[in-house]
Amino acid sequence: MSDLLSRLIDNMIGRVDGPMHIRLLLQPLMATFFAIKSGMKDAKAGDPPYFWALFTNPDHRRAMLRNGWKSISNTFIMAIVMDIIYQLIKLHTIYPVEALLVAIILAIIPYLLLRGPANLFLRHFVTPKPPVTSAEHSSAIQTEVVGKH
Repeated sequence: MSDLLSRLIDNMIGRVDGPMHIRLLLQPLMATFFAIKSGMKDAKAGDPPYFWALFTNPDHRRAMLRNGWKSISNTFIMAIVMDIIYQLIKLHTIYPVEALLVAIILAIIPYLLLRGPANLFLRHFVTPKPPVTSAEHSSAIQTEVVGKH
C-alpha cells in the first residue's frame, strides 16, 4: 500500500514539469470559465450559491448535480483524456485512478469552489432591479425639483 501511495505522490509531482504541463493551467481555467457561466445563470435565476445549496437543498440536489455535470462534463472528460496521454508519453502505462484523481483536481474542484462565489458576485450586477412605477417616478421628479429650490 505504501508503494502505491509513494508512486501516486511521485507521479502527481512529476506532472508539474513533465510533458503537457500547460494543461495544469488550462483545465482549471476552463473549469473557471464554466463556473462563472453557470454562476451567471444562477444569479439571473435568483438561485442560491451552488455548492452550499447542494448540502442545504436536498429536494433539488439531483437536478442541481445533473445541471453541474452537464456544465463541467466535457472539461472533466478532457482532463482524463489528457492525463492518460501524459501517462502514455511519460510513464508508458495507464493508471486510471491517477487519471481520475487529476481530473477531479483540475476540473471538478475549481468548478465547485467558484460557481457559488461567481453567483454571489454577479448577482449584484445582473439581477434586474424592480421596475419603477409611474407614481414613484413622479414622486422622485417632484422631490428632485423641490430639493433644487
